[in-house]
Amino acid sequence: MIKRLTIISIIAVILVIVAYNTRFYYATLPIESVNKKEVLQSINESPEPIEKIANEDGYDWFITRSNQGEYRETLKEMMGEHGWEFEYQDGSGYFFEKEGETLIVTTQMWTGEYVIVQVPEGWKR
Repeated sequence: MIKRLTIISIIAVILVIVAYNTRFYYATLPIESVNKKEVLQSINESPEPIEKIANEDGYDWFITRSNQGEYRETLKEMMGEHGWEFEYQDGSGYFFEKEGETLIVTTQMWTGEYVIVQVPEGWKR
């Protein structure tokens, strides 16, 4: 009986360690080129409020903390630094304009703490 309990306890500890290290309990990412652990590590180690995590499928992907909606201002600031002027928001889409060109940036809640931002490639020109 004690032997069986010890084996079950060891297996449980191993499963908890694996679950913590793989972050399987977080939602899946909309991109495939990075894993959850790398994404969390990049935002937690960065002094910046928004961090680029990948360039995939014609988009630049960023992550930021949600901080009760403060990410909206962070996003507007980042885009403004590159000359894009905020026009309006429609759902999760943020519309920016620069020299007569319109750019749509989309956001999605990844977890309760983090927001994933998708910006079309070439927005920095």
